Amino acid sequence: MVRQRHLAKVVGSADPWVVPFVVQLVGEYVLEILVVIRDELRDLATPGSRSHLAYGQFIVDNPAFFARTQRRVVSYWSCYYRCAYSSFRGYPGCSLLDLLRSAASDRAGHPWPNLAPAGTRLDGYC
Repeated sequence: MVRQRHLAKVVGSADPWVVPFVVQLVGEYVLEILVVIRDELRDLATPGSRSHLAYGQFIVDNPAFFARTQRRVVSYWSCYYRCAYSSFRGYPGCSLLDLLRSAASDRAGHPWPNLAPAGTRLDGYC
């Protein structure tokens, strides 16, 4: 809860040190942290916003770091949250990855690689 509490204080900032801190936390297993990030970065979906530009540029500049983050999000969903979110599409980490990839795509000028599962399960799996 310490990380979540401190994250809530800084996540709305586009300061250069905040962006890598937040992207690192997107790859963590704590669902409450993902929800805080998703809720506080509402303008990430708006092209041209400070968050959209800052996060997009960070990902373009650090593609290996973001690739690892994507793999971690999928891995934690599969290990800990697959019963609660039978489809990866419904998992908060998935929506965050979509927003971050969109920002990176806009900055890079081409679609950013999606390392998330291609198919979705609607029947659940536990």
